[in-house]
Amino acid sequence: MQGKCSIKWASAIFAVAIMSVTSALAANQEKVLYSFSGGSDGGNPATGLIFDKSGNAYGTSVVGGANGFGTVFQLTPASGGNWTESVLYNFAGGNDGMYPHGGVIFDKSGNLYGTTVGGGTGSSCDGGCGTVFKLSPSGSGWNESVIYSFAGGNDGFGPGGPLILDKKGNLYGTTPDGGTHSDGTVYTLVHGKNGHWTEKVIHSFAGGNEGATGSLGPLLFDKAGNLYGVTETQGASGYGTVYKLSPVSGGKWNLTTLYGFKGEPDAGSPYGGLIADAKGRLYGTTYYGGANGFGAVFKLTRGSKGNWTESVLYSFQGGKDGGATTTTLLFDKTGNLYGTTSMGGDPKCDCGIVFKLALSHGQWNESVAHRFTGTPDGANPYYGLASDKAGKLYSTTAIGGNQGAGTVFVLTP
Repeated sequence: MQGKCSIKWASAIFAVAIMSVTSALAANQEKVLYSFSGGSDGGNPATGLIFDKSGNAYGTSVVGGANGFGTVFQLTPASGGNWTESVLYNFAGGNDGMYPHGGVIFDKSGNLYGTTVGGGTGSSCDGGCGTVFKLSPSGSGWNESVIYSFAGGNDGFGPGGPLILDKKGNLYGTTPDGGTHSDGTVYTLVHGKNGHWTEKVIHSFAGGNEGATGSLGPLLFDKAGNLYGVTETQGASGYGTVYKLSPVSGGKWNLTTLYGFKGEPDAGSPYGGLIADAKGRLYGTTYYGGANGFGAVFKLTRGSKGNWTESVLYSFQGGKDGGATTTTLLFDKTGNLYGTTSMGGDPKCDCGIVFKLALSHGQWNESVAHRFTGTPDGANPYYGLASDKAGKLYSTTAIGGNQGAGTVFVLTP
């Protein structure tokens, strides 16, 4: 990430027994599906993955490609358990955007949407203020179009997080900077009948108790159409917040701060998104805080009077069990939680882990599913995991692999 738009994102990126940890590691198998070279195929895949009905995986690389400004890529399963990578689009670094973070999503028609932290037509940021782009399949290729270029003012700038879609096909996302108070925004892009997209800021963070800096993770809709998310900074104690945005008449949205993180021993500084269970309880992770200062997994439970109570499910210890997590969590079919930490794990590498949290007798117990070693299996997994029907887990590492430019991996629990 380069230029003014990247400052806050850059800051974001960078007791189980020994026998139980050893047995957990032995039960999990990790395999690298693709190692990026950092050249024409892309590099630094700081992305979550999505899959189409044929089992192909899609994501973004921040750098590399034909022009060095990042790519949208596809991985296709091949014979013998191998995967083939192909670049669907090479960003040129101008009006079309540059440095895509956070991956892509599909709409019902098979189009892909994502964001870039730089590029576009906005002139108030060094290198452009970022874009929202669309990739449409066309014959044997894909056509890219920019559906919105951020201007760098009240509309926000530097979007680096994933997008989500509502039932009407409108897009929602966050920016870490810009807005009325220069503390970031939540925005929507509304798809008009003529194919034109209109951007609207539904909330500008004001700092203070309501927090600041939109997160790396995706927003979350509930069944009533409310949006949930986190801010990375500020809040009542300065360690970020969990918030809810509720639609009201006239197209406006009201923000409610559900919780302000307090930092160690409480959780602090959430960078990933939220997930919810069947009872509407919210789960997430923080980069700092916890009992040991290396980050935490937390839960928010809504009370009968509408108040929310936070509890720390697990505090990372640093070292072998990991630390500094930016992941959005994933539930498996039996209710276990999976995620990644960007650091910790192998003491020779400090390259991060894949972890599992299992509930037993009212307590959540952590086990390490995989410790990354840099070469050849990758290092620094920042984004969350995706699961296939067989329960295999897929994600990326930003660096490492055979060529040092990141990997796509699969883990079989």
